[in-house]
Amino acid sequence: MKRLASLLIVLIASGALLAWLAAFVITRTTRNWFEENLDQRAGQVVAFGRKAMLPHWAPSQADKLGTVLSNLVRNERLMGAAACMEDGRPLARTELLPSQLSCPAIAKRRAEAQKGERPSLVWGVRWTLPDGDAYVSTVALAPPEQQVGFLVLAHDLRLIERREGNTSSLLFVVFGVLTLAFSALTIVEARLSWRGFRRELLRFIQGESHRKEFLPIIHDVRALVERIAAEREVDGDGGAWNPQRLKQTLVRHFPGEKVIVLANREPYIHHRTKDGNVEVLHPASGLVTAVEPVLRACSGIWVAHGSGTADRETVDSNDRVRVPPGNESYSLRRIWLNADEEKGYYYGFANEGLWPLCHLAHMRPLFRGVDFEAYKAVNQKFADAVCKEADADDPVVLVQDYHFALAPRLIRERLPRATIITFWHIPWPNSERFGICPWRARLLEGLLGSSIVGFQTQLFCNNFLDSVDRYLEARIDREQSAVVRRGRPSLVRPYPISIAWPAEWSSKAASAEECRSDVFAEMGLGKDALLGVGVDRLDYTKGIEERFLAVERLLERFPAYVGRFTFVQLAAPTRSLIDHYRQLDQAVERTTERINKRFGKQDWKPIILLRTHHEPLAVFRIYRAADLCYVSSLQDGMNLVAKEFVSARDDEQGVLLLSQFTGAARELAEALVVNPYDLEEVSSAMDTALRMPKDEQRERMRAMRAFLAEFNVYRWAGAMLVDAARLRRKSSLRVHTRDDLHIVKLST
Repeated sequence: MKRLASLLIVLIASGALLAWLAAFVITRTTRNWFEENLDQRAGQVVAFGRKAMLPHWAPSQADKLGTVLSNLVRNERLMGAAACMEDGRPLARTELLPSQLSCPAIAKRRAEAQKGERPSLVWGVRWTLPDGDAYVSTVALAPPEQQVGFLVLAHDLRLIERREGNTSSLLFVVFGVLTLAFSALTIVEARLSWRGFRRELLRFIQGESHRKEFLPIIHDVRALVERIAAEREVDGDGGAWNPQRLKQTLVRHFPGEKVIVLANREPYIHHRTKDGNVEVLHPASGLVTAVEPVLRACSGIWVAHGSGTADRETVDSNDRVRVPPGNESYSLRRIWLNADEEKGYYYGFANEGLWPLCHLAHMRPLFRGVDFEAYKAVNQKFADAVCKEADADDPVVLVQDYHFALAPRLIRERLPRATIITFWHIPWPNSERFGICPWRARLLEGLLGSSIVGFQTQLFCNNFLDSVDRYLEARIDREQSAVVRRGRPSLVRPYPISIAWPAEWSSKAASAEECRSDVFAEMGLGKDALLGVGVDRLDYTKGIEERFLAVERLLERFPAYVGRFTFVQLAAPTRSLIDHYRQLDQAVERTTERINKRFGKQDWKPIILLRTHHEPLAVFRIYRAADLCYVSSLQDGMNLVAKEFVSARDDEQGVLLLSQFTGAARELAEALVVNPYDLEEVSSAMDTALRMPKDEQRERMRAMRAFLAEFNVYRWAGAMLVDAARLRRKSSLRVHTRDDLHIVKLST
């Protein structure tokens, strides 16, 4: 009924609009025609009476001229007439001519209308009067150059206005009747068509009809049902996403299959200390932070580069070691690289080429042929290791990040039934920028060996699809967000990565109060001090220099913070063999020294720079102690530091300042989102954060923590596994269909 009422309203409104437009057009056309007709009749009247008026055209002959005028206006449509000199002096007028229509007023308007033009014998204008409109026609008694004068005839327009009103009313009635008639016909036709459509569709579903036009509808319905089912699996009544639910999802969709993670960085590094002991380190890596809890939950094997000084000593004969130490739940398989391989693959192509290519952080990418050859060789080495670790022909392989763009295709060639999920942790540039890479097509072909290619945001997915469309021969399915190449689809999906919830270190760290007290004591801060924190690898994309300049601007604009506010930067060294990273290290050191020298006091420094590796528990303690955490990335796929800070604050205090150029800014809307290049904005946001009432801090932090509890890393992995299972089922159905068709052909 609501749809029917809406349809009627639309049809009636359309009919009314058409009626109004028709009335407007007809009225304007009729009025123009009528006015032209009045001017012509006025000219005829003057031509008929000119001989009678000219002998009396003088002020002294006003009475006789008035008599002639009275004889001319005996027509009911004429309101009156007047005789005027060319300069507007009146000669004579009839009694009923309205006083507003005086010779001076008419002469003035006539002169203005014909200014700059050659004067015409007949001129008319519509004139508004208190009792209704009149049409005033002026006709020259002689050619204009003789300056004799003109006759004024005032026509009554009330009759034409009544006719216009009647015409408009008639049009509205006619259009109203036609609208209602067409509405009734349309509704009847729609109901009959819908009834017939439902009947035929029901017959088709029941197998009684074979009409091909229903096949696309059935296809869409099935796709919708599958999508709803997949969303229910992720969002449904399975409870909160945790390690147990993730493992159940894996077992249900991929029974008997283990997960193989392929990543450059290993989750645990065995390092030999100066005193000869072996210690286990956790690398400063967002990838490890996110993916390691997934493998703990699902078990399996992690294939990575063994880079620790004691890594070779701790593996077995197959280069494997069980981790985590003391709570072994999965295996770590280490791959050994020589110095040339590491230089060309890791430092060269991956981090001097792809890393700056994908980040808009003012660093020019460098591409060398020798580096790409090393990149290919190392990708082949890792792909071979993955295939060797697979104990079936259809394993689940999670390929991580830009170090292994070629690996998915290499694995696919050896394990065509494998479910390969590649997740690209960093941004994907637009197609024009990606075109800088000389081996762009090779990289795209490698990634499209994946069942699913995942990115942090929809924008990066769109950029990837545009790059494929521009540089490869492939079919892009924009509706399904997929690439079909050589008959095999690869889904392209956004999967915003997250962290484990609750954080592993929550139960191991002291309370927020104790952490604050201990950290302040270690750093020599007073009880009323204010603490800001930044945690990053020492990388030019993280905006560390811009972060320190913002602290400097805060102290310039708000001197009350001098001696009270301290910013602690944990900066783990990284990629020190690359010149630009060494230069960044030196630049950050110089900036720190300059600001500390400018504002520092004997017992206080505004910036404390700690350039060393910190274990996760130590970082967690500083998160809990801080008044604010500033993430100033110039571009970042997601940035898990922001989420780690929120997860550490179970006291629901502290403020997160977050760069608008991070993927996390799209999710953590309660943070203070800033442009890291705008030092005025950032310093103002820091001041706001340090003065923010505790109730507002609690409200913001509570909302962000609730979001992370729901959208944690187990949900991230579960969503990819559910999509991969759905894709595998579709592929299996296609294979079975082809086999069935082949059997039918053979039998016939």
